Amino acid sequence: MLLGRLLLTAASALALSGAVAAAEPAKPDILKLVTPEVIKQMRTWIESDIVRISIATQNKRLSKLDQATIDTLDKQWVKERESEDKPLIAATLSNPLSIYLSRMQGRSLGLYAEIFIMDQNGLNVGQSSITSDFWQGDEAKFQKTYDVAPDAVFIDEPEFDDEMKVWRGQVNFTVTDTDGKSIGAATVELNLTELARRAETGA
Repeated sequence: MLLGRLLLTAASALALSGAVAAAEPAKPDILKLVTPEVIKQMRTWIESDIVRISIATQNKRLSKLDQATIDTLDKQWVKERESEDKPLIAATLSNPLSIYLSRMQGRSLGLYAEIFIMDQNGLNVGQSSITSDFWQGDEAKFQKTYDVAPDAVFIDEPEFDDEMKVWRGQVNFTVTDTDGKSIGAATVELNLTELARRAETGA
């Protein structure tokens, strides 16, 4: 009887692990999916007046901040995420750039999962949704783009979204002014599962 229960438990565990594996499709090849054409399409609306003017305005307003000030702003953002009073978050999410990015995300019909723009300090200028932090300057999305070159592109490793059951991946690149000078950076998080579907169907 005990042996029967053990075998049943083992079988249940195997079935459960199989179900979990089935719920997570194979990891996509992000470098194949994110073609030069995909990046070009993103650049068409990233390299726009509203993005460039918004970054330039914040760069002028905040200038080059010291690390202590940046850390203070970042801590304020993180604290506001758990608070009812959100002055910094509210001001950022309600500005014209954030509204524009939210619109671009909506127009993508599920292709863009998240979009945010950073200034020369690596601080958020605008975003389509609330990010976990305000400062991105210590992350590869900024260090491998703005800190490298005006034409730098960094494609990060895919991550599986267990809640949505899709693969997501971030494409990051430097944002320049009309003269080609680096002024900030952009991150566009793609729904890779949707991108693969479109690639297969030609949608």
